[in-house]
Amino acid sequence: MSDAADLRAVDGRVPGRRGLATRARLLDQTQALLGSTSYRDLKVVDIARAAGTSPATFYQYFPDAEAALLALADELVGEGRERLTRPVRDTTWSGRGAYDACERIAGTFLDFWDDHRSLLAVIDLAATEGDQRFREIRIRLLNSFTDALREVVEEQRAAGRLPGDLDPTASASVLVAMLAQVSGHHYGIERYGTTTDDIRRVMARLLYSGVTGRKPPG
Repeated sequence: MSDAADLRAVDGRVPGRRGLATRARLLDQTQALLGSTSYRDLKVVDIARAAGTSPATFYQYFPDAEAALLALADELVGEGRERLTRPVRDTTWSGRGAYDACERIAGTFLDFWDDHRSLLAVIDLAATEGDQRFREIRIRLLNSFTDALREVVEEQRAAGRLPGDLDPTASASVLVAMLAQVSGHHYGIERYGTTTDDIRRVMARLLYSGVTGRKPPG
């Protein structure tokens, strides 16, 4: 979550309650417009109109539309850290519970990407195009989950369930890339005749095998 310094207006002032409500409304409308407008075509005047205010008011909080997108993306990092990482931290990773955790993790990734599809698409595209700011946001979004999964792989390797030469960081990073990539494109995959439930099950099985070194339960 953003602290007071992150919420300062363009002139350096920290907004009061009404100012924060206006800022939040501007961000809400920025996100809503992403559902129907390319982020390259996002205009301050359209955001302000949708929020029921003026461009002059918008510029009190953000220097341009891209700054509002960056603020939204930064807020998403906090939600992602908590929401994506919780199923890893809340699991003992032994017995049937480990596979159930993999089902929850796969479902959480799919739900998170569906809930924030437009904004995550902007982050991915801008990062791919070389924008370091959005690239950093994507790294921060997934870092906590990757670290949590790496710790699980280390524990499984120390217990002799995974090969000793298997690098935990590489293992966790590859699994996270799979989860994020599939979650971002599962609707396209479903055009080939599969379902979200089928995709979630495959994601869970691959995650389970990769983390525990065992065959998934039948």
